Amino acid sequence: MAENVNSKNATIAAAADLGGAAGADAPAADAAAAAAASAVGAPAAEASSPASSARADASPRAFAPFAGAAAVARTREEIAESLRVRTRRGTPTEKLEVIMTSAGLDRVEAATVMVIGLGGVGSNCVEALARGGVGHLIVIDHDIVGLSNINRQAIAFHSTLGRKKHEVVRDMVHDINPDCQVEALDMFLRADDVAPLLDRYLGKVDMLIDAIDSVSAKLAIAEYADRTGMPLISSMGGANKLHPECLCFADVSETRNDPLARVMRKECRKRGIRRLRVLYSCEEPVKRPAVEGAERRERTNLGTASFMPPIFGQMLAGKVLCEIAQVPEA
Repeated sequence: MAENVNSKNATIAAAADLGGAAGADAPAADAAAAAAASAVGAPAAEASSPASSARADASPRAFAPFAGAAAVARTREEIAESLRVRTRRGTPTEKLEVIMTSAGLDRVEAATVMVIGLGGVGSNCVEALARGGVGHLIVIDHDIVGLSNINRQAIAFHSTLGRKKHEVVRDMVHDINPDCQVEALDMFLRADDVAPLLDRYLGKVDMLIDAIDSVSAKLAIAEYADRTGMPLISSMGGANKLHPECLCFADVSETRNDPLARVMRKECRKRGIRRLRVLYSCEEPVKRPAVEGAERRERTNLGTASFMPPIFGQMLAGKVLCEIAQVPEA
């Protein structure tokens, strides 16, 4: 699709100051390189394609892809009838069975969910999905756990500092649910890598969660999902937000007071992306001055509350679990 390169680069560079899905999780180099003339979404340090070196740490358990995503949602009466059947007493999911039913949990256990980005939003989302009984998780990240992650990430402890996030997430999931099949990919996802990666899972993923910060990669994911019909929910900005009651699901065209969503909305129109379901906050971001003398790419005017990214992640997981289990809308 033809477009003005200078205009696109200016838009993406501006997004570096807006805060991403996990607040301020992306490396500073990502924001700086996003403004480069031709390297859309690629940091300078990532010269070689990560796709060629992506490493999957997959457990050997067999998995049958979930086939009931298009089934008609059950009525409350049907759920009430199914609640008479209890098969999970004495198991970690016995409390879920009470509200989601045995048949609903069967769907969850047969489902595949992919989470791209394992920062504040993504790591907490994966934790909730694992506790919810999802049978197959595909998790993707290239970063390591850092000290500044401890205030918001489910995998960030002094004991995990310096470890690869995808490995810590894999271990966490297996500690919660040893029967979950986990594919943990060590990969920094650039815009050009999106289609080759997602092509491998087309028709096999029941939900894709985008929890990354890179605007160019988020747009590539949105384009792919809109074109192929892969189910997608994209997390918008959590930086400088303090009120979780302002979080809601909407199409990106209906968002407001979210600087990241504003860029996504504009770029989706330019690219002809017809729909993009997002989780965003309608709260006006808290305005803070940047540190004097700091470079723009350092994003010193962006902060993240300890509770906001986890709530983003939990809400995303809740939406996915309820939809797969076919729980009626409240």
